[in-house]
Amino acid sequence: MTDLSHILPWALLATVAIVLLEAILLRWIQRTARGSAIPVAVGVLVGMPVLSVLLFVVAISGFMFTDQVGWTAVACGLIAVTVVPVSVLFARRVIRRELEAESRRASERSAETSRRELVGWISHDLRTPLAGIRAMSEALEDAVVTDPQDVTRYARRIGDETHRLSAMVDDLFELSRINSGTLTLAVELLSTKSLVTQALDASMPAAQVRQVRLESGTDAIRESWPTVSASHREMARVLGNLLVNAIRHTPSGGTVRLSVGNDEEAVLLVVQDGCGGIPEHELPFVFDTAFRGGDARSPHEESAVTGPGAGLGLAIARGLVEAHGGSIAVANRWPGCRFEVRLPASDTRADVVVP
Repeated sequence: MTDLSHILPWALLATVAIVLLEAILLRWIQRTARGSAIPVAVGVLVGMPVLSVLLFVVAISGFMFTDQVGWTAVACGLIAVTVVPVSVLFARRVIRRELEAESRRASERSAETSRRELVGWISHDLRTPLAGIRAMSEALEDAVVTDPQDVTRYARRIGDETHRLSAMVDDLFELSRINSGTLTLAVELLSTKSLVTQALDASMPAAQVRQVRLESGTDAIRESWPTVSASHREMARVLGNLLVNAIRHTPSGGTVRLSVGNDEEAVLLVVQDGCGGIPEHELPFVFDTAFRGGDARSPHEESAVTGPGAGLGLAIARGLVEAHGGSIAVANRWPGCRFEVRLPASDTRADVVVP
């Protein structure tokens, strides 16, 4: 009992000292260790008590290294060697799982936010053509419009608005396939010359309505047009979206050029428009869903061919290009913007590929 009353105050004092020392060490670790703070802190929390017990035993023995003190030191050493690494590994695993869970939660929150924004954008865009279709159909049904020319014009407008609605639905379906990972690519060797020709032909009506010139060319370092391993449907969609976007924002009398180039690692599909440029602070968001930009891009009246756009075309283009293992980028290049698609190069020459 006398020994206990002699040892207990010193034990309590040692405990307080160890707690204060651990608090100081943990605060210092938190400031300096950064990414490894928690594993190091766990090591300190486990190792310090073991070391403290050893030092306390040595101290109460009067610093006389007897056999009992030696065996105590061996036991403490074995405990430290086994417990500290296991504790650190356990802490790392817990941290990794927590980070993965937080990353999943952040992705889910981001996806949910994107879905809400998309629903908001599309709901707003759907109301306009639906309201127009409803008003014009009621006018025809109630015989408010009876002149044959007016009836024909109303019928044409209804058809145009229906086409816009159908295009929005197609865009939503395509975007959902990309985001859900259910997109399937029928990859084949394609001639870029054939892709360019078909894309320009499909975009010609919109260009004629806007009085925009379409040009094509090749900057390839080889004599023939380069080839790509890609899905024809998806790449036609990419080029079509880029051309429609370029035509929509290029003023009348301007030029949109679709060119092809290549280097040792990639085939380049480049669309240059005459929109006047995009503000630098908006460039990183050009391929985001529902992005439409500010006032820097020349404003134009809506047309039945190009429409105002729902802000999905460039997002779809990026998703399709990335699904091919490529990349897409935009930069201001006078007199407008340069959209550059990079796809993995194929070693096969275009002149042996059947479009």
